[in-house]
Formats: sequence, C-alpha cells, structure tokens
Amino acid sequence: MTSDPDDISSNPSANRPFNDIAAAVLSRRSVLRGGTAAAAAGFLGLATGTAGAATGPATSTAARPGRSLLGFSPIPTSEADAVSVAEGYSARVLIPWGDPVRPDGPAWRKDASNSAAEQAEQLGSHHDGMHFFPTGRNARGEDTGLLVLNHEYIDQALLHTDGDAEMTQEKVDKGVAAHGVSVVAVALVDGQWQQVDSPLARRVTGATPVTYTGPVTLEHPALDSNNPPLGTMNNCSHGFTPWDTYLACEENWNSYFGTEDESWQPSPQEARYGIDNEGFGYRWYEVDPRWDIAVNSNEPHRFGWVVEIDPFDPAAVPVKRTALGRIKHEGALVTESRARLVVYTGDDQDGEYIYKYVSDAPWQSQRARGVSPLDEGTLYVARFDDDNTGSWLPLVFGTGPLTASNGWQDQADVLLRTREAADAVGATPMDRPEWISQHPKTKDTYAALTNGSGWGAANPRKPNPYGHIIRWWEPNKNNTGTTFEWDIFVLAGDPAYDDSVELSEDSMFGSPDGLWFDPDGRLWIQTDISNSAQLDPEQGYDNIGNNALLAADPESGDIRRFLVGPRGCELTGAVTTPDQRTLFVNVQHPGEETDTIGEPTPENPRAVSNWPEFDPQGRPRSATLAIRKDDGGIIGT
Repeated sequence: MTSDPDDISSNPSANRPFNDIAAAVLSRRSVLRGGTAAAAAGFLGLATGTAGAATGPATSTAARPGRSLLGFSPIPTSEADAVSVAEGYSARVLIPWGDPVRPDGPAWRKDASNSAAEQAEQLGSHHDGMHFFPTGRNARGEDTGLLVLNHEYIDQALLHTDGDAEMTQEKVDKGVAAHGVSVVAVALVDGQWQQVDSPLARRVTGATPVTYTGPVTLEHPALDSNNPPLGTMNNCSHGFTPWDTYLACEENWNSYFGTEDESWQPSPQEARYGIDNEGFGYRWYEVDPRWDIAVNSNEPHRFGWVVEIDPFDPAAVPVKRTALGRIKHEGALVTESRARLVVYTGDDQDGEYIYKYVSDAPWQSQRARGVSPLDEGTLYVARFDDDNTGSWLPLVFGTGPLTASNGWQDQADVLLRTREAADAVGATPMDRPEWISQHPKTKDTYAALTNGSGWGAANPRKPNPYGHIIRWWEPNKNNTGTTFEWDIFVLAGDPAYDDSVELSEDSMFGSPDGLWFDPDGRLWIQTDISNSAQLDPEQGYDNIGNNALLAADPESGDIRRFLVGPRGCELTGAVTTPDQRTLFVNVQHPGEETDTIGEPTPENPRAVSNWPEFDPQGRPRSATLAIRKDDGGIIGT
C-alpha cells in the first residue's frame, strides 16, 4: 500500500495532545537551562549514540557513562535485499510463511497455489509478535520449546496466483486462514535450530471458534452477529502470562470490513474505530457477508480484543478477554506488582492512547478460586502532563463522565467503546503507541511511538515522521498506582534532516515499533519505517536504509545497530531463549510494495524482494530468524 492507514487519525476529541505538552516542557527547560540544545539534552534524559551522559530527572534511569552492556560492533545501514547481522553472529531462516506447522502437513507451493484448506495447516503470513515457551528437560529448557507467533495481515498480490483481480470465496477463506497465530515446536539440534514434530503444534486462524469472558460476553446484544464467533485477525504484538499462556492482540481489525451498499454511512462509533465502506482494500465483503458492514454490523464488535491462547492445550478454545478493552491493541505487556497482574497496551493509530489494566486482587488468589486475573480488574488510560508527571485515569462506569446521564449504559458499554471512554476522561493523544516493554531491574516502562502528527509534550515534534521512545516510572516501582513521572528516552531520526536528533551513523534509526528488554536490561528496538517513506529523501529516510534491529543500554546511553533486514520488510517479534544464547526475530512482509523500489504483481512477485530463497520462480516470504553468536555466547555481548 502507498500509505499507512495507521498514520490517519480517527480521534475527533479536543483532548490536549502530547505535542503541546512536550513543547511546553521544552520551552520551560529552554528558559531554565539557557538554550535549546541544553534543554533538549535535559528533556530527552539520554545523550544517544555512543558518547555522552544524560541529565534527566534524578528519579529516572538516566544514562550514565561507563561500561556498556553492548559488546558487538555496530553494522552500517543497508539497502540490500539481504539480512546483515553484527560480526561474530549468524542468522538462519527457521520457519517461513507457508511451511507446514506439522512436518507431515501440506508442502509450500512457490507459485502461491496452496488452497485455503492447506493454508490453514501452514505457517501464516506476515509474522509479527512472538514468544518462546521452553519445553526442554533441563532446568531452564533452552534447547526445545514452542514458538508462538502472530500473523498480522496479508499481501493479496503474493498470497494468490492471480492476486485479487477477481475476489472469490476461496480467496477470502485463504486470506482468513493466513491470519491468526501459529504454535510451532522447535529444537536445537547440533547447534542449529529446526522445526520438529509435536502434538502441540497447531494453527489458530480467523475461522477458529472463540469465546468471550469479562463484562462483554456472547450474550451481549452487541456481539449478536450473523455467524458463529470465529477467529482472531490482524494480530500485531503479543504478551504472555505467568501461567504460560499467550496473548494475541487484535490491531487493525477494521481493515477487513466494507460494503458495496451506497446508502450505508458509518455511525459515530464506527467512525471512531476507523470503519468505512472500503477498509484497507481487501474487498472480502464483495463475496462474504461476514465482512459486509451493512449486512453484518455487529461483527466488528467481536474484534479489537486481547485473545488468550493456551499453547500447551491444543483443544483449548481461544478466549477474548474483554476487561482489557476494545481498541487496536498493539501488544500486552504483562508484569506483576504488589502480587497483582498489570497489563500495559498501546492503541496503534495516530492520536490514540496508552492503557494499563490492574487485576482487582492478587492474581494467584484469583486463579485459586477459578477466576482469570484478566477478567476482574480495572482498565486505566494515561494522561501525560507538561510537568513530566502523569496520571492513570480509570475507565469505570459511574466514575467521572462515564455515567448513565452522559449516555453510558454499563461497564460493558465502556469497554465496547473504549476509545470514546478515553476521549471522555481526557486522556492524552499520542503518536501511534506501539510496543511497550519494562526494564527487568528498574521497572521503568518504555513505549515506542512510531510516528504521527505530533500530539503533545510526550510527542515533541509536529509533525513527527521519525517517532521516538518514551518511558515512565511509577512511585516505589508500584505499577498498580495511578501516578507516574515520564521523560523521552530517545528521539529517532536522521540528524541530517533534524538537528534535534542526537543519533550517530551507528545508532540512527526511524519509526521505532517493537521493543523488548532482555533479562540483562538491553532494550531491543525493532523499526517499522512505512514502505511509503522507506529510502525516500523527500521524507528524510534516504540515509537510514532498510528496517533494522538495534540494541540500547539505558544505563550507559549506548545504542548500536545489530541487524538490517531485506527490502520492503519490517523487523518484529524479538525474543531470546532463557539462556540468552539464541535470539529469534521475525522478518515481516519482505517484498511488499515500496514507493522507491516498486510493486509486486502476480506476474512479478519478486519486484521488490526475493528473500529468503531467491528462487527465480518463487516469491518473498515472511520468516523467523534464529540468531546465534558464533562462539556460543550471550546475544548482545
């Protein structure tokens, strides 16, 4: 696609945006510190690159000069159709799109002629969020496990032999089957990771039966649709629980709905969630009434949730946990604080919000009495203030403006209309909130803001084409509380185009998306430069190259580029094995339409990329990489 729909806001609220708040902070610090350069350094809390110390708030984890956690040499940017990785490391393709999830399943056909039924038994398309669940016999289980990964969306020019020139029910069914989640068994054999057989391996697709718990159940009239409750769609990032379940997060679910009914107009609620008559151009509604918004108006209410999947029970029905709200969930960072379960999530669209959920009681006691900690709790939304403090505002029926007199019916209504509830309480609109991760030692929480229009102090550029990473810390490391302090960890971008950027050639990046802290405290940053901007000098992206994976040490202020992906891709889903000697990372949508390179077609699916197989008759495939240090050491050292 030539533009990213996430860059277009559907937020009509008058809430004070993050750009205004950031501008106020910068202005105040400029006066106090006597100059914009000094103000910027103090505001950012981190002098990025490979030198310099930060001067952020004393209570933050501001960078300190000294020995870095990063032991590898940074690699340069690249525009090549290849994966490049730091010296001393090797990257191996493990599980690409179309491989069977069980070794005896249907084989991949390089001409895209696999049927919908076959795709339902194969790895889905566009690998995204991912977690490794150990299953090994040794104490840490680092040599065998289950990789559970999301499949965010599809490219119909690559999925079908003739693209989408004519829409058919078979194409819709194949597209639905290419979405969802894969559970794949893997093992380290003679120093190489490979897929192995397991009765636990399975697919969850857009047609898998699901159920709903929490305040919004299947008995709610808003979920009364013209078909059974089926599937999970557009799963972006993820989470995992202390009881070893996987959380898939439904992001751009609105993209599949549309209608040919010219009389249909979106309701205010539908417009608030970006539902229109075309979606993102999939055109499934032309042949399948499930996706026709004029015919099946309640089906969208079944999406936008966090979905819990038990990877160790193939018979378990996926559960949509409605207490966590209905938005475009980018991910679900799960942490424990004061014995309670806390879940952070971002709503990935320009001008949307950051949320936090806190269980009502200690999570272990909830489970002991047969209650899910994800069903009984309070959902909050963040407000960032221009004095570098913030508040978590409860989204609870009967609290503040969320009353019957203001048109709210009950808690289920609040959760079905989470975005509108957040508008009402005065949350801070942000520049596309993406992945959220927490430092394992300090408990500071970091969020990627990919890019956007510039929505306030926590979003200091207007517009903000490069994005940035914010962080906050809550008093006494208590993540269940309702106040926090915040700063900006790093402004992404190219200093050749923006002199507020303090990144070097070794650390320069744009559009941060995925964030993941390893157990030692390295922050792994995965980028998602839109293919409408990638390599484009008019948008300031010609020096940054293809999307990349970088590592940052918040303590020393060191950021280094570790891996660069092939053309047209983004990097996502980074996670290590428990011993930190293997890093798994996904290469998503290589070969997708890129304005500066070209557009794949059924006749030439290799127009942008032919990674990873470079088969002259094949096509690009999303895939998981298994990265090992050549000396067998810990990743990042």
